[in-house]
Amino acid sequence: MSEQPVLEVRDLHTHFFLRRGVVKAVDGVSFSLRRGEVLGLVGESGCGKSLTALSLMRLLPRGGARTVKGEVLLDGENILERTPAEMREIRGRRISMVLQDPQTSLNPVFSIGDQLREAIQRRKRAPHAEIIKEAVAALRRVEIAAPEQRLDQYPHQMSGGMKQRVVGAIAISGEPGVLIADEPTTALDVTIQLQYLKLLKRLQAETGMAILFITHDFGVVGRMCDRVAVMYAGRIVECGPVRQIFEAPQHPYTRALIASVPKMTGPPPGMGGRLATIEGQPPSLMDLPVGCRFAGRCPLVEQRCLDAYPGTVRIGPEHTADCWKVVPA
Repeated sequence: MSEQPVLEVRDLHTHFFLRRGVVKAVDGVSFSLRRGEVLGLVGESGCGKSLTALSLMRLLPRGGARTVKGEVLLDGENILERTPAEMREIRGRRISMVLQDPQTSLNPVFSIGDQLREAIQRRKRAPHAEIIKEAVAALRRVEIAAPEQRLDQYPHQMSGGMKQRVVGAIAISGEPGVLIADEPTTALDVTIQLQYLKLLKRLQAETGMAILFITHDFGVVGRMCDRVAVMYAGRIVECGPVRQIFEAPQHPYTRALIASVPKMTGPPPGMGGRLATIEGQPPSLMDLPVGCRFAGRCPLVEQRCLDAYPGTVRIGPEHTADCWKVVPA
């Protein structure tokens, strides 16, 4: 794994400008991603994970979403300053994304072969026969059986797991340095999830690409990731190596998330065991508190937590947390 970051995000702010106010969905996110590394981005639904990914890809939804501040450095180049035409050349070749639902990612009126060939042709100009050969190789690379026959099929003729593999084949066809995987296992059953995660790890080992893996599942984080960033209400509140986060989480929100994961030991819920929950609701992104955003749900809250947002405290060489209670290294 290289120490040089291939992707560096600095103080990213992406807001929705609505008639009734401004929704600060991504409000000061910073992290880095090294070559050959898997960084997990974890948090509750609505915390800003997917919008962070769409901000990096410059694919924000229409209707008021806008990145108002920050830098996204891809190999040292701030791609937020690139024109739309230049971004179309960057997407797929240097940075790609696998969305949550493959059914909405694939066009139902075009065959799998059409969609895969289009992705390959954006990267290179070659005779039709060579493009077909490369498309077959791409499907074989993601372990799709009988790839020659699959090229003529349409998305509705494939299972969810097969479609997710096709989306993955399209995403890596341009040989990008960074792959963003936005909850790619959500729509898959447990056994297919495991197969897909193993496939991603193998592809990463073969290509050396860096992966930003967005999920809400700490089990997936433990299997896939080298480091993990925990996001809450538009900000990253803790970031560090996976083992350190699991063994010694510092932020109360991180500890609450890990505690809410069902345990394999002890009585299960409903038979004497209790499933830990996080009381309360996240704050409105349209009316954020001046202090710590987790203060309203935190069992350790103090007055200073309500008065001001805590600074980022460095706990170790790669371990940081935004909390007044954390003791710096």
